Amino acid sequence: MDPIHQFTVEPFVPVHLFGLDVSFTNASLFMILVVALVSIVMLIGTSQRSIVPGRLQSAAEMSYEFVASTVRMTAGNEGMKFFPLIFTIFMFVLACNLLGLLPFSFSITSQIVITFALAIGIILVVIAVGVSRHGLHFLKLFVPSGVTIWLLPFIVVIEVISFLIRPVTLSVRLFANMLAGHITLKVMAGFVAALLGAGAATWIVAPLPFLANVVLLGFELFVAVLQAYIFTILSCVYLNDAIHPGH
Repeated sequence: MDPIHQFTVEPFVPVHLFGLDVSFTNASLFMILVVALVSIVMLIGTSQRSIVPGRLQSAAEMSYEFVASTVRMTAGNEGMKFFPLIFTIFMFVLACNLLGLLPFSFSITSQIVITFALAIGIILVVIAVGVSRHGLHFLKLFVPSGVTIWLLPFIVVIEVISFLIRPVTLSVRLFANMLAGHITLKVMAGFVAALLGAGAATWIVAPLPFLANVVLLGFELFVAVLQAYIFTILSCVYLNDAIHPGH
């Protein structure tokens, strides 16, 4: 089994407009499924206002409180103005990560173009918020206070480079973790199939890679949640820079 084949983007409905390929693909389908799944959970969960919450209500309330506390912790109460954006990002990335672990599904966040689009969107929002709130004072973000004058040019260059590579680091971190995890799971599953197909002599050792795959799957569940959290909290940190550009 080719462990890379699972990441192939396949067009379901080929569409070409003005020389651009805008086909409806398996990635498009699973993004729609993720949006529909999250919407259903949140709509049903928030429609029930029981004193003793059910599973969906608990999931909706816990998600809200978790993201709200993350925003307040990193960007303060002013950051709550951007709560809808941060909450949407967290739920979308989390659902993409978890849905991608199901058999025969498609891992959306294993596509660098998807994670980079999310990351560059966040950085553009940060720039727009920073410039609209502070004007040219937003550039104070690149001028840390308390730095001696002879060190300042070097620090400013480092701060500018650090800001420019944020979309790359933010997107590659999520993409690489999900890609590596899915490849590892596929390789281990292929190892189990190869041992079972090699004959009765290897059947006795076949459960070992199977058990390893079960452990890896549990670890990937943890990584899926952790990476969604890291993506979210870094987005909050970057937004905090736009709200409070001074160091």
